[in-house]
Amino acid sequence: MTMMPIAPLSLSGFHLCSCISPTMLVTVAILLQVSAAAASAADTDGHLDIYFIDVEGGACTLLVSPLGESLVIDSGYPDNNGRDLNRILHVVRDVAGLQQIDHAAVTHWHLDHYGNHAALSTQIRIINFWDRGIPSALLEDEQFVNRVADYRSASQNRSKALKAGDKLPLKSNRTPYSIEIVTAGREVIPNTGQPNPYASLHKSMAEDTSDNAASLSFLLTFGHFRFLCCGDLTWNIEAKLMMPNNPVGLIDMFMVTHHGLPLSNNPVLVRAIDPRVAVMCNGPSKGGSANVIKTLRECESLQSLYQLHRNVMLGPDQQAPAQFIANRGPTQGCEGVWIKASVAPGGESYTVQIGAGGQPYRYESR
Repeated sequence: MTMMPIAPLSLSGFHLCSCISPTMLVTVAILLQVSAAAASAADTDGHLDIYFIDVEGGACTLLVSPLGESLVIDSGYPDNNGRDLNRILHVVRDVAGLQQIDHAAVTHWHLDHYGNHAALSTQIRIINFWDRGIPSALLEDEQFVNRVADYRSASQNRSKALKAGDKLPLKSNRTPYSIEIVTAGREVIPNTGQPNPYASLHKSMAEDTSDNAASLSFLLTFGHFRFLCCGDLTWNIEAKLMMPNNPVGLIDMFMVTHHGLPLSNNPVLVRAIDPRVAVMCNGPSKGGSANVIKTLRECESLQSLYQLHRNVMLGPDQQAPAQFIANRGPTQGCEGVWIKASVAPGGESYTVQIGAGGQPYRYESR
């Protein structure tokens, strides 16, 4: 087990007495400023940061590269008195310290995933919009044409469509950094790689005609570190991606698909990628399925499961330990605590913590 707690970084206090001269006070002040700057630099230089923002059962993930290049994947629900919008802006501006969003992506066209893209663009500059292409209609949403009009306006109808096999145009420094699209519009990357030893676990479900099955899936590589985020991709397309071979390989961190719902998270994918850490962006009563948690626990390499919310319908033994759950109460009064992963230069290791004051736990990459 390579998970271990890391003591939070702090500066020891200086105990001053009346015998200290003004010159010495100035010296101490300078030392404090230098130490603080060094501590700040040590926290950020060369790291890739991933923030899982609580949007109450929707989805919003912020990635910030060592060069400060940002990507927001999905944006939660609109309305709710600006609840999700304000939570996203807080993390983007106040926590990550960003002045703009370089890339904003939509995994698929359900309102809990693109609901705040337009509103975000009125509050902070968004340079590039990415999606799989905007359909003319959506069978499961009669209001889609009206709802997506705001997104079209925000992107000035210049959003860029991604297909399976595409890579986002990202900048790297010393640690190679890339994001490949492995599914898009029900299409998948070529089925190369080693034979999938879990292919026999697949049992087909009825065809999913919803837009979930058309989700974009993002495979991030940062040196030795690998992260997979599949939006709301569903069961049969997961199998299409992962059978008979495993073109994705092993994953260090997995954003549990579709909020942890059992329409997704096919064992043929989850068991094959064998994540060391999984993060579930569920709500108090949305996602966080006991069946999905069981599948995750069957992964040989899984060391920790983190949840944005406690599933209020499950007992404590059926979900992550309390110290790995960011928000433990119902929606009413929820503070919207986020989860952050910080990947070290080179990608050999990473830490995960809950909220600004949370205890960071360290994990080794493969």
